Parts: sequence; structure tokens; C-alpha cells
Amino acid sequence: MSKSKTMQERNKATWIWYPGDFEVWLGNIFNNRRTERGAMFPPFWKQDSHYVTVEFSKTFHLEKEETINIDCEGQFNFAIDGKLQFPAHTYTIPAGEHRLNLKVWNQATPPALYIEGDTIHTDSSWMATYEDKLWIDENGIAHGSGIYVPAASWHFDSLDTPPSCFHLEREERRPVCCHAMSTNGMLYDFGKETFGYLKVKDLRGTIYVYYGESREEALDKEHCETLDRLESETAWDCIANSKAFRYVYIEKEKGADYSEVLMDYEYAPQDLSHSGSFKCSDDLLNKIWEVGAYTMDLTTREFFMDGIKRDRWTWSGDAIQSYLMNYYLRFDTECVKRTIRQLRGKDPVTAHVNTIMDYTFYWFKSILDYYQYTADINFVREMWPRMVTLMDYVESRLNEDGMTEGQPDDWIFVDWVDFPMHKRGTLCFEQILLMKAMETMAVCSKLLGIKSDYRVKSEELRNKIKQTFWSYEQKAYYHAIEDGKINKQITKFPNMFAILYGLAYEEERREIMQSVMLNPAIDPITTPYMRFYELEALCKMGYHKDVLKEMRDYWGGMLREGATSFWEKYNPEEKGTQHLAMYGRPYGKSLCHAWGASPIYLIGRYFLGVEPAQPGYEEYFVKPTLGDLEWMEGDVPTPFGKIHITMSQKEVTVYSDGGRGTLIVGDRHVSIPAKQEIKMSL
Repeated sequence: MSKSKTMQERNKATWIWYPGDFEVWLGNIFNNRRTERGAMFPPFWKQDSHYVTVEFSKTFHLEKEETINIDCEGQFNFAIDGKLQFPAHTYTIPAGEHRLNLKVWNQATPPALYIEGDTIHTDSSWMATYEDKLWIDENGIAHGSGIYVPAASWHFDSLDTPPSCFHLEREERRPVCCHAMSTNGMLYDFGKETFGYLKVKDLRGTIYVYYGESREEALDKEHCETLDRLESETAWDCIANSKAFRYVYIEKEKGADYSEVLMDYEYAPQDLSHSGSFKCSDDLLNKIWEVGAYTMDLTTREFFMDGIKRDRWTWSGDAIQSYLMNYYLRFDTECVKRTIRQLRGKDPVTAHVNTIMDYTFYWFKSILDYYQYTADINFVREMWPRMVTLMDYVESRLNEDGMTEGQPDDWIFVDWVDFPMHKRGTLCFEQILLMKAMETMAVCSKLLGIKSDYRVKSEELRNKIKQTFWSYEQKAYYHAIEDGKINKQITKFPNMFAILYGLAYEEERREIMQSVMLNPAIDPITTPYMRFYELEALCKMGYHKDVLKEMRDYWGGMLREGATSFWEKYNPEEKGTQHLAMYGRPYGKSLCHAWGASPIYLIGRYFLGVEPAQPGYEEYFVKPTLGDLEWMEGDVPTPFGKIHITMSQKEVTVYSDGGRGTLIVGDRHVSIPAKQEIKMSL
């Protein structure tokens, strides 16, 4: 980059706002778009709001006077060196050192500021506060102090693109076919699961629209999850609210008509040149990867959502898996940060994230995962105060043994299970997640140079978990303590997390594999949500061939049932329309659910074998494993570009755009220099 361009970029103005406010505001719009049979369906947890008044401040030293132009989202006042100025949008700042302070008020959208001048311009070097605690004396001198933090900014770099105008891209698409179902009813098929805005051209009269992820749902007018009633008297170009569907069934009232049906497909733009890829000798596995990638793209929107039909909300347990898949598919770090901020919301903390205890613990770990893949310590620094207050809330609710257990206002989720399993008392599973959350706090405090006792607390909890729940006889972790007594039920949940989160030592991990994970007497997991962790545990223990078989059986099973995106849940024993039902509703199941795309992560992390050894891939490992494949090749995106791996039964080839890598196959280690292809014969 030339010096002149560097200076130009530095002097480029951008919209700024208080950190997290954009995500909180956008998240409220996002989470309240869900409908059920035409009725709005808001989330049941507390929804925060943006700060309505924000002050922005920065000191400049000018060699000569400078004229600046000011715009904002809301109303503003402007002070130079503590002295309020007469309202205007253009000011001339005298030469010398001056402190600029602007207060912006906006009840409707986050207060945002845009200033453009020769050297004075808004960017993230400005400071922001929602509570300035400043006063000005009779001489115009400011006193007091405020809680100032660096202002937030993103890609809103021109005056006519303020944050409140943010939207995803759209692309018009046509149905692949249509069928007359009656004299007044037509069924349209868009070919595969999709998401966007239906368009009915030249509408005259009244029509009824029934959407379906399946043909059966669209044709079931009494039970389909989403529907619309449209009238020609209402001026509209396309339906105002986006929907998930593959099929659309339209019935016309007498005298009604229209010319054609289209849709605006809505999507988050992605840099495909910086995306992951995968191909191998197994066509079924290739299809699984492709459908997994499509599922991820459908559920990657303003935030990472769970399902595009239901719930259309941000859930922390779903999101942490989306982040990991994303690191191996699109490496969209901005969507990760937006979702983490939105999920956390604002202080004071009055409930767990999404009201679910385990989802709070996943939220902590998601920040450590993000740092490991990106080395973005500034985001850790930004989130640290909210990590502390959330952990304070967690610790305020621990029992007398220093363990976490559900309170009446908590939801203990763990997973949807098809077998009897109590979720009350002191669950071993929850303690392991809390241990990891405390370890995250310890690591992050050390990164930021902040003294804390979280390492001691996590070690104390680790010892309590082992002493309380580990059975030397069963070679497994028991389920829970209920009413002061140990519940000796053995499930996969705490045991696989003992492997994944480093609670179990090497010998214990091998014992758990035999006594629990590979034991057919243990109740199976039937959701892709926990299959994610189950198969990761198997990969960590070297059972790659077993994982490939599970992928072919489980995700391949969904494909054999006609899936064009992966589902919220799949039970091979169900038949026909049973696959569509959930929550006591015939079409309650989400047929495009983010946690269904876990093969993206598993393949990139454990078969292509790429993982960061140091934050941001400054150092990384490539540990490729074929399992039972004849060959495979693929790309893994990183902050510096991509790592490309090709492997056959005779040779491994690696090319990397940057970083310092090590290729590991068995006990052989070979250095991977940047921008130089290396080969290893097998």
C-alpha cells in the first residue's frame, strides 16, 4: 500500500456509536421477526435497549484552523474546550489544541456520529460514554470524569450509510416448478430450502399464502407454521417480513388473480475467495459438506441464528457451534463479534443468557475461542467488564459447595433427549461447563494483565467435580446430586465434556471411551447439537473411521430423506412425516438449523486437521487424517489467508499463505514455511 493511500485511509471518516449499542438495537429487530401463523412471537428473555444519550470526545492538535462537517443519527450539541456552540452542522475549529465533545440523543436508534474534516474525523480513536459526569463552570472549563470507552465503528464509511440503514443483500429468484392443486390453488417449489421475501406480481383481490419447509407443511393450511393474507388494496412490492420455505401454496379468493410468484433471496455477503472448501473420494461426504455449508450460509445473517423458520433467534448454545463452523468455512469474524455482543446485552445481569444456565457458560468460552482463532485482544478487552459482571452473577447463585445448580428462574437445557433424564439438582455436566468458563476468565485476565483468582477457583471446582461425580467402579462421571444423594445415571453429556474440556486425564479418557462413548447400553444422542460434541470427542480420541460412519449414517440419513439443509433433530427410526414433527406440532421441527452443520467444523478441524497453536494462527498445526478415505483436499481460512491441504494414501501436500506451521503425521513433524508448498511421503 502506498504512503498516500495509507494517509487517505487514516483520514477517512466513519460512523461511530457506543460499543454494543448497534448490536443490541439490531438484535431486538432481529429477534422480534419471528411469527407463528401470522402472529408476532417475541423472545421470552429480557431485551435491553441502546443508551439514548451518548457523549463522544477527542482532543486534537491543529497546525491551522479547520472546517468540519457534523452529522448524526438523532440530535446533538457540540462543545469546544467545554464551551457549547450555537447549533449548526459546519464549524471552524481554531489552530491549537482543542477538546471536542458532542452529545447525541436518539430514542429510536443508537446515537451515532459522523464528522468529516481535513484531519478531524470520527473513527474508533474517539471515546464514548453514556454517563459523562461532567459539569462546566462559569469560565467554560469542564470538571469531573466520565466512564469513557473507545467508540465502536464498522463499515459505515459514508455519510449516506448510517448504522440504522444496515441490511443484507437480496437477489431475485424464481420457483423451479409449480403445480395446480385445485381451481384456485397453486403450489410453488423453489427447489430447496431458502430464505427471503415472497413477491406476488400484479395482485388483484385477496390471496392466502401458506409456507412450508416441506410439501406437506405448505399444503396443510390448518397446521403450517407460517402464513400470510395479501390484498391488492395494500401497496407493497414484496411481503414485508422474510420467511423460510421451500414450498409456497397460494389460494385465491373468488375474483382474485396475479401474474407470477417470485422471491427476493436474502443473504449475508461472504468473501468466497477467503472461504473453506472440501472434496474427497466419497461423494456422499462431499454432499454432506456442501449441504452443511449451505445450512451455515442460510443461518448466517445479521447474527448467527438457530433456525431460519423456527426460532429465528440468537441462542448462545447454537451460536458457539456456529462460530466454530464459521472459522472453517467463511471466517466471518464480524458476525461472531456482533452475535457475542448481542447475546450478552447490558448490565445489570438479571438472568442467564437466553435464561439458560449452560448457555451462559458457552458464552464465556466463545470469547476464548474467538481469541484463539483471531488474536483480537481488543475484543477481549472490550468484553472483559461484561464478562466480570456476568461471572459475578453466576457466582452469586452457587450453592454452599461452590457448585452451580438451577434456580426456579433458570432453564437447564443440556439437550433435547428421548430418554428419562432429570435436570434438577447439581448436574455434573453444568459443573464442567462452569469450570471451563472460569478457566476462560483466568486466561483472559492474564492476557489483559489483570490480577484475578479465577484460576484458583477453576482448579478448586475441577477437584470437587472429580471427587463428587467420578466413579472408579463404573469408569464414568455420574449424572447429578439430587436431594443430597448421588444420581448414578450415566449419560454421554458430562463424560464427553470431561474429554473435550480437559477434566479427564489420558487414562480416564480411554476408560470413558469404553464405558460410555462406545457403550451401546448408554442412551444415544439424537440431536445434531450434541452430536457435534460427541463426534468431536471421538475425533480427539482417534476414532476417525467411526466418525465418518456416523456422518454417513446420520447426516447421510437426512439427505436420503430429501433434506436440502440440515435439521434441528434426526431420528433414523422415524418415518415419513414423523421427521417433520417436534414440540407436539406436526411441522414444529426446524429443517434448517445451524447446529446441523457440524460436519463443516469436524472435517476442517479433525480431518484436514488444521488448528491454531498460537492465537490468530501465528503458529498452527496440520494433522490430516484420512480415516477410510482414499484422498481428500481442502482449504481452511485464517487471518492471513488460507491453508490448503491435499492428502492421499501416499502423500500429503500443504501450502499456506502465512503463519508458521507444523505438519504432523504420526510421529513425523515437518515445518511449513509461508508461501511455499511442502510435501511428505507416507
